[in-house]
Amino acid sequence: MIEHGSVTLETADVRLRIASHGGVVTSLVIAGSEILKQGEGYGCFPMVPFCGRLADGRLRTAGGSYQLPRNAPPHAIHGTARDRSWEVVEASDVCATLSHSLTAPWPFAGRVTQRFELTPDGLTLSLEVETDSESFPAQAGWHPWFLRTLGGAPVRLDFTPNWQELRGPDYLPTGTRIEPETGPWDDCFGMPDGVDVTVTWPGRLRLRVRSPAQWVVVYDREPDAVCVEPQSGPPNGVNTMPRLVRADAPLRVESTWSWERL
Repeated sequence: MIEHGSVTLETADVRLRIASHGGVVTSLVIAGSEILKQGEGYGCFPMVPFCGRLADGRLRTAGGSYQLPRNAPPHAIHGTARDRSWEVVEASDVCATLSHSLTAPWPFAGRVTQRFELTPDGLTLSLEVETDSESFPAQAGWHPWFLRTLGGAPVRLDFTPNWQELRGPDYLPTGTRIEPETGPWDDCFGMPDGVDVTVTWPGRLRLRVRSPAQWVVVYDREPDAVCVEPQSGPPNGVNTMPRLVRADAPLRVESTWSWERL
């Protein structure tokens, strides 16, 4: 259903709401429980055309250097698409497709397509980044804010990463990989076989976040929410290990959330 700048998908006891501003999942209710933190900047937003922090807000490419707004001084953070309008291309009871045109302050022309498919037991999300002309580096991923509690014991995160990116004092990866440390975290982890993180609210819900992407940022430093962010590269990776979007090679990223009522 499309109304008032949002799309609502619904099946069984699950309801998902997506805002056309930002392409943000503003609500996900499962068995009567909202699982996402509410309010501006929360929910679950797409990170595109870069993920996490961009050092000093500067994009460096073979063709030049470009300054982006430092919305997390001294860095830029989480891309530009979450602050822009998305067009609802199509929507049904359980599926939706939204499209966003990359424009300034991003220096390259392109398009992002985000798709959602809802079932009683899961959600599939996908992002595709295409260029309108010249190639450019890009990343894509999602930043969900899961509520820390659902009326009971605090949420538990379970995952087994191969490494942790050593974070410098500027909160950017240094390029050194270390053994995973215990939280609290605002850190990026490598999972070369694909992201696989289980989020459990004891006695209420178990949710598994999976993605073929090989990096995940975990953030659990707020009292009422935790974040599990599958993404196509580490923070600042659009500079340090760029993946080029070309006319014949769009960037595609997918994530599946599957849940079990406890």
